[in-house]
Amino acid sequence: MDFELKSLSPTQAAQLACDALLVLVPDARPAVEGTDALSQLVARVNKAGDLEAGVAKLLACYRPEGFKAARVCLVRAGDGSAASVRKAVAAGVGALRQPGVQRLGLVLSLMDSSDASVRAAVQAAADATYTFTTTKPSAKARSLRHVVLGVNQPASVRQGFETGKAVVSGVEFAKEWANRPANHATPSMLADAARKLGRHASIKTEVLGPKQVEALGMGSFLAVAKGSAEPLRFIVMQYSGGAKSSAPVVLVGKGITFDTGGISIKPAAEMDEMKFDMGGAASVLGTFAALAELQPAINVVGLIPSCENMPDGLAVKPGDVVTSMSGQTIEILNTDAEGRLILCDALTYAARFKPRSVVDIATLTGACVIALGGVRSGLFSPRDDLAQALQAAGDAAQDLCWRMPLDDEYAEGLKSNFADMGNVAGRAGGAITAAKFLQKFANDLPWAHLDIAGTAWKGGAAKGSTGRPVPLLLQYLIDQAALDAATSKPKKATTGRTRKA
Repeated sequence: MDFELKSLSPTQAAQLACDALLVLVPDARPAVEGTDALSQLVARVNKAGDLEAGVAKLLACYRPEGFKAARVCLVRAGDGSAASVRKAVAAGVGALRQPGVQRLGLVLSLMDSSDASVRAAVQAAADATYTFTTTKPSAKARSLRHVVLGVNQPASVRQGFETGKAVVSGVEFAKEWANRPANHATPSMLADAARKLGRHASIKTEVLGPKQVEALGMGSFLAVAKGSAEPLRFIVMQYSGGAKSSAPVVLVGKGITFDTGGISIKPAAEMDEMKFDMGGAASVLGTFAALAELQPAINVVGLIPSCENMPDGLAVKPGDVVTSMSGQTIEILNTDAEGRLILCDALTYAARFKPRSVVDIATLTGACVIALGGVRSGLFSPRDDLAQALQAAGDAAQDLCWRMPLDDEYAEGLKSNFADMGNVAGRAGGAITAAKFLQKFANDLPWAHLDIAGTAWKGGAAKGSTGRPVPLLLQYLIDQAALDAATSKPKKATTGRTRKA
């Protein structure tokens, strides 16, 4: 979808040549209304009480007098905050989504726009019109092609607009790969997608196969991949936007392209949704797609261990003991707790980049879904500064997370009589004990873990990837780049003559 940002007064909005006009109406209105068609329409509607109070309440009009657009939709935007704008745009675009609407005018001119509200409007418009068509040729392609975003002062919100477009690129890239059926998103295919991203001048991609992974000593990762005919891939991506001397942020994404549970096989019901078990990998790919567009001044490394978890005769068995890249041994008590087994080797590998921070992203535990539902991702970190930075980024991007505990006592259940640790610790606090397992491999790294099992996709009638947490990750990287810029500003030169020695 194409987005265009332009100055659009109420008078100009009414005369905009488009198939439909979506006008955000804030709760607060000036005492004196304009004489243009749009202001007069809003005044009449407010006076008659035809547009209900409440964010996302809307009123659709067909061929109102004085408008070029045949369809005009007024929608309440509450206080004009980013959260309210997002809800309003989602509702309005949803109501206008029909084959005849290809060019939409999205009017924010009746309110005071900000970078955050404009970014929210762009993201909401894209989300409301997204359609997956890769393996469904009969599906109707998205009819909305172009959105003109009208504001009072475009220059003041240009940054939010550009960030919003980059987020949309990243989210839709993540959705594309997470939504694909497993036979259209094998580890090799995921690696090919990473290679294509590597064509960007600022991105370099390297893909390691089974022999190279074995040479690295990644016994835990190899164990999970043993049961599948599809060869594993370890994807290493590097985005170079900052100074060479600047330590990178490392993003580690779980790339289980299909999870049967292995020998500890899952129930048949809804097992098709286990194609989404590479949501962490998809979010890393999506973040790199967004980085390629936005080009922030920061260095980022993406690590994606990718394989299938299948139950054939070569598959790892409950009770088997494997040796991780770190040298620590693991008793595999449940083969369906495989995500942590591939992530732990990737975390050990991450240390070689001497990172400023490491964030792993994984659809890791059903326990996190029970704890937080589908609203917030679970955030785990022993570092207060890193946790606070990620939480702030999620709040700013409206991609929410919630910090969970990491008390040492939670690791007690991981003790094993036959290895340095087991890979599970019982049902109680399952999301926390999974994080405690990963923490054993993070060592002294500034590490955080995002459990996105409840937020990476939706089930039921709305089944599909959400593209989360691409918005959170990109905002965190933007914030880190801004922090670097602020701390590297040169000192002002002193005035006056310098005395020669």
